[in-house]
Amino acid sequence: MLDRLADIRGRVADATRAAGRDTEPTLIVVTKFHPVTLVQALAAAGVTDMGESRHPEARDKVAAAEGLGLRWHFIGQLQTNKAKQVRRYVDAVHSVDRPELLNALSSTERQLDVFLQVNLTDDPGRGGVVGDAALEALTTAALEAEGIALRGVMAVAPLDEDPTAAFARVIAASERMRALAPHAGGLSIGMSHDYVEAIEAGATHLRIGTAITGNRPV
Repeated sequence: MLDRLADIRGRVADATRAAGRDTEPTLIVVTKFHPVTLVQALAAAGVTDMGESRHPEARDKVAAAEGLGLRWHFIGQLQTNKAKQVRRYVDAVHSVDRPELLNALSSTERQLDVFLQVNLTDDPGRGGVVGDAALEALTTAALEAEGIALRGVMAVAPLDEDPTAAFARVIAASERMRALAPHAGGLSIGMSHDYVEAIEAGATHLRIGTAITGNRPV
């Protein structure tokens, strides 16, 4: 795993330079289905940001890794009735796509970073906001919600499409968001198979799993 981590770090640095960028995007290592021992090894290697997409597993890992100084990102589709529980232990949610979920995440307890997910497919089951009007309405709601810090947009590029073309649509969505929220310029895009194209498109956050962690345990 450490060899794969070093390889990805080098490739990210190379892609950042090739894109003419001065700052590398935040590397979020997605550890779902892997044991907490992997999280501990990643932390020892200097990884600071971890991603999870399933509430019970995420909750237990956060508790087991307490004291390691990690930032936890929830990146999967989130049920509204689980939102308040997830809010207690994560630093950011990348998959907000509806007003009900946003309302459930709102709180005066502490600030939560939020990315609004846009759907780049024709499948509503994939999650994400569809259409300019819906994105603008949810952006306005996020700006008004208590305890919510709107950071930008998140998307998953379809596997059957050129990622560069898909990310161009994300950039267009980001521009619409920033017309209402100029500070929310984050782009949570890029996974194991398309992170180079994501860096070229201006990604601020990469969500990389198997390219670093290896295949999921059986």
